[in-house]
Amino acid sequence: MSQSHTLLRMPSASCGALLRTTTLTALTTFACLASMGPAIVYADKASPYNATGPEIESARKRLHEHAGGQINSLLMAERLEYQSADGNPNLLWDAQGWLGGDLQKFWFKTEGAYNAHSSNVPDAEIQGLYSRAISAFFDAQVGYRADLAPNPERHYLVAGVQGLARYWFELDAATFISHKGGVSARLKAEYDVLLTQRLILQPRLELNLSAHTVPERGIGRGLTSSELGLRLRYEVQREIAPYVGLSWSALSGESANLARDEGEPPRELSIVAGIRLWF
Repeated sequence: MSQSHTLLRMPSASCGALLRTTTLTALTTFACLASMGPAIVYADKASPYNATGPEIESARKRLHEHAGGQINSLLMAERLEYQSADGNPNLLWDAQGWLGGDLQKFWFKTEGAYNAHSSNVPDAEIQGLYSRAISAFFDAQVGYRADLAPNPERHYLVAGVQGLARYWFELDAATFISHKGGVSARLKAEYDVLLTQRLILQPRLELNLSAHTVPERGIGRGLTSSELGLRLRYEVQREIAPYVGLSWSALSGESANLARDEGEPPRELSIVAGIRLWF
């Protein structure tokens, strides 16, 4: 017999008890389905069951604590790689991690390069960010960035968004305001093409822009640099994935002119080999 027919045959008191039980069951279902991220909060709010009362509120709180209120962490080295850089090889790192819950996190990001030919670090930066979920798939981030190389050092306020866009594109966009008033921006986009369950092809695009010219750092106004990469990785385990690929980088506009004045090539094509790790 269907549940609706059962309700028609039951006394009103029993019917009310069953309705309360059904409401709690539905609430549990919504929370469990959304336990993999901030969607738990939105599913709870979107529930068609207008359940109220101390028992329901207590159950809702417990569900949030056990299905979406834990403190978790992640550390990922997205790129640890060798780049041939037209005979001027670099060892590059690009890593990030977070600590927190579904809605609020602390993010740490760092990237840079070590030039094996000149034995110096031409670029290195670190970021510390507060992150809050603004939708089921995107976080808003604000915080601090420090450029440790090249000299002179720069310090920035950071504001941006990071998350998963439609069609499974991973996006990371940020605006930076330096302690000297300079404004710049960066956009990163990645996409994973699953050739098999373990063999994955990843196109990657990075764009850097600046609102001001900074001659001492070789940065011109407008689109300053772009990088287009294609990497093929094999996941020995989900957490360990060696890869090979190609990376094409180019300076643009004033930045390219400043590089030529310093005797540096504005464009480079690199063969890359590295490993991707996460914990």
